[in-house]
Amino acid sequence: MIYIATFFSHFGAMHCKKLCDRAGLPAKMMPVPRKLSSSCGTCVRVEAQDAEQIPRTEESEQIALEEEDGYQILWSNL
Repeated sequence: MIYIATFFSHFGAMHCKKLCDRAGLPAKMMPVPRKLSSSCGTCVRVEAQDAEQIPRTEESEQIALEEEDGYQILWSNL
């Protein structure tokens, strides 16, 4: 499954990407999709079997599941 993790800061996105790399989760940084809003405008797109695998820090804003017709918010720190 593909997840989009958004953050309150660009540093938070970079930190999550490093944690995903260490955990062996395929991830890449990219601009936040238009349908999702974010404080910093940078997100991490992560391939994982479950959203619980995605590292969360104090900078984590939300985690959304990528679906055919949009995104489903699974977790939010707003």
